Amino acid sequence: MTLRTRKLVGAILLLVFLSVYALAAMMVAIVLQVSASKVVELIYYPVAGLLWVLPAMWLIKWMQRPDA
Repeated sequence: MTLRTRKLVGAILLLVFLSVYALAAMMVAIVLQVSASKVVELIYYPVAGLLWVLPAMWLIKWMQRPDA
């Protein structure tokens, strides 16, 4: 797969992943009733807001891999 193709596929996958992740994080917050406690809310939202970075880093590294 060429670099250009990997970037296209990676960009599409990243958009799909972020959409699904945002919905899942929102559903988890609702199920856990995060808003019931300010302390839990203060911990949950920064963690959930930054947790997507780890899979995105892997995907971006894959996208930037040079051609063979």
